[in-house]
Amino acid sequence: MAGDTRQRTARHSGRLCADLNGFREVQRLAYECAEAVAARLRPGVTEREAARMQREWLRERGVRDWFHLPFAWFGDRTAFANFRIPLQFFPTNRRLEPGMPFILDMAPVYKGFSADIGYSGSLGLNPVQDRLMADLQAHRALILEQVRERRSLREIYEDVERLMNRQGYANRHRAYPFGVIAHKIDRVRERRWSPTVFGFGTQSLKGLAGDALHGHREGWSPLWSPYHFSDHPPQPGLWAVEPHLGFRGTGAKFEEILVVTDSRDPEESAFWLDDDLPHVRRWAEEEKAA
Repeated sequence: MAGDTRQRTARHSGRLCADLNGFREVQRLAYECAEAVAARLRPGVTEREAARMQREWLRERGVRDWFHLPFAWFGDRTAFANFRIPLQFFPTNRRLEPGMPFILDMAPVYKGFSADIGYSGSLGLNPVQDRLMADLQAHRALILEQVRERRSLREIYEDVERLMNRQGYANRHRAYPFGVIAHKIDRVRERRWSPTVFGFGTQSLKGLAGDALHGHREGWSPLWSPYHFSDHPPQPGLWAVEPHLGFRGTGAKFEEILVVTDSRDPEESAFWLDDDLPHVRRWAEEEKAA
């Protein structure tokens, strides 16, 4: 019943005319891909091979466009160790080894809907990454709580970073371009094929640029960063949110869609699009076992 209410509220919000079921479908498809590829990873597989496995899996299921092409990071690259320039984000010939952490990140467009997800795992046991993943649960709760309070994006960013520091971790989403923890996503005009520029789909880039121009005129940004241009309350729409923790060469994150509406009801003003995702199920299982 609550889910039905949320969908009705979202559909009647000015910026949220898109069908949330479409975004949920593509997000679930992306996470299904991540789990399928993670199950196929073996010692010796390279980041480039893992990225190609994601592309092929999604293309076989009808994906023809991307917000960005799939990424894969292994070992200390999960913590963006020594990343200085954008080209370092692209997959390399780094090979996976037993016990090594990995992150799979993909942003497919499917039936005109887009998603951007991040999936963290390891090849065998990795207690450090397990701890990072467990501690990310508090970040998911904090972000939702403060968005509902209509705190500025910049303030929320700072509070997320303070929580990381208290937990003893480094903020690794600061290594992303503009230090973003999130960005807006939207519908994308369907095409049979859309070119990419530096790994990003041109159609999605046009949409983000249009949001940036529109937001600049109205005093908001489609990028959620620690900088002054994010010093405004959350803008209604869909946001791909990705808090990223790092600790001594190991990184972990989740990435999923947060829905923000203009409702005055706190629970309907912001909510995670889907609670049936791998990291959420993992936390529920850990709580049951505790």
